Amino acid sequence: MGGYTTKLALHSLRHRLTAFTATFMAVLLGTAVIGSFATLVETATGPIPSADAETLMIMGAVVGGWGALIVLFSVASTVGITVTQRDAEIGLLRTIGATARQARRLVRAETLAVCLAASVAGALVAFVTGRALLAAVESSGLIDNADYSGGVLSLGITVGGVLLVCLAAAGIAGRRATRGPASVTPGEERADAGRMRWWRVAGAVALIAYGVSMAIVTVTVTKNSDDPYDAMLTSGSNSILVGVGLALLAPVLLRWGSFALRPVLGRHGAEAHLARYNTFRRAHLLAGVLGPVIVLTSSAVGTLMAVGTDGRTLPAGGSDDADTITLLNNVVVGMLSLFAAIMVVNAFAAAIAHRRTELRRLRLLGATPTQVERSIVAEATVVAAVGVAHGLIASLATIIPFGIARDEGVVPEGQLWLPPLLVAGVVGLTLGAARGAVRRVARSELAA
Repeated sequence: MGGYTTKLALHSLRHRLTAFTATFMAVLLGTAVIGSFATLVETATGPIPSADAETLMIMGAVVGGWGALIVLFSVASTVGITVTQRDAEIGLLRTIGATARQARRLVRAETLAVCLAASVAGALVAFVTGRALLAAVESSGLIDNADYSGGVLSLGITVGGVLLVCLAAAGIAGRRATRGPASVTPGEERADAGRMRWWRVAGAVALIAYGVSMAIVTVTVTKNSDDPYDAMLTSGSNSILVGVGLALLAPVLLRWGSFALRPVLGRHGAEAHLARYNTFRRAHLLAGVLGPVIVLTSSAVGTLMAVGTDGRTLPAGGSDDADTITLLNNVVVGMLSLFAAIMVVNAFAAAIAHRRTELRRLRLLGATPTQVERSIVAEATVVAAVGVAHGLIASLATIIPFGIARDEGVVPEGQLWLPPLLVAGVVGLTLGAARGAVRRVARSELAA
């Protein structure tokens, strides 16, 4: 049965290239990001000065660690979306005699094939980008000189970790897909599709609680420290922690948000009404888009506002670590923003691909391609509104405590133009991703 499962999995991949491309790109980019910083850690263990080794270890472990959290969360979400698309097919397999265990084995085989190819390709990319990253650190003056020694160990561990996350996500999604009745009509939602799992709620509560508690520690303890960067140490990552925690609750937040926006959407035509209905009914699917939007907003706004506060309030004489910390913060923002932006595009492509049958039915009922596109863009507007709102809330876990610790107060004294600018960029990205995804489907599936 193992050989047959493998053959069936490979055959399925050849006929679902669009659906699995999202997973492939997420894993490739994720492995490249994590692997690049992992090579810095391996280089730090080589024969280099202790000061340089400490700097590389901080960059590789701290920055790479936060990147790994975001990357692995995004990879798990994308794998979950891809497997969710297979509900009807898995149900049909079970009706012709396949057991639930065999169906889950098929899902794992497909996921392993995609993730293995993508993670190996990502490791090859990381080998090159890791060297470029080390050269950039040297040219910035943060270290004197270090021979690049990243290789099989760091990249092998990275590939192994990413594969474990992929298999875990596939296992969870596979169990969800094989729970309940064996037959699912194409386009029909499972009865338990929108149910939140206990581990997801527990993880969200833990991350949010930890972020809030560290904000309290910043205001009550590290505010009084002689080292001006102790406050940043306890507050700088809070926006990311709380953002990821809220992203785990994305299905619930999207339902609440679509309900709260009902009075506004109800006055803007049939497309807006359909968008509100779909964001509520398909919150579990669109949550794969909402999560990256929340994390992108919270990490970018929170970290960049903290960097601005640091520049305005750093005590006279500064700190020997000021340049390193500023660079680390900028690298974190750039890396997470780039990856989260790619994930928004990726997740929308996967979500729209899952809804081809539904969109085709709208066309058969008389909707024009323009009306279908407007409906999807309206859904993206709801997702963007809910996402940036919660992302801004999460960013306060860094902005407020760090501002208080640096005696600037609850409201920053500068850069107040930055959050609206970042929000506009996130909203534009989300709407553009939705429009691009539905137009690709329209060209091949919805043409009259």
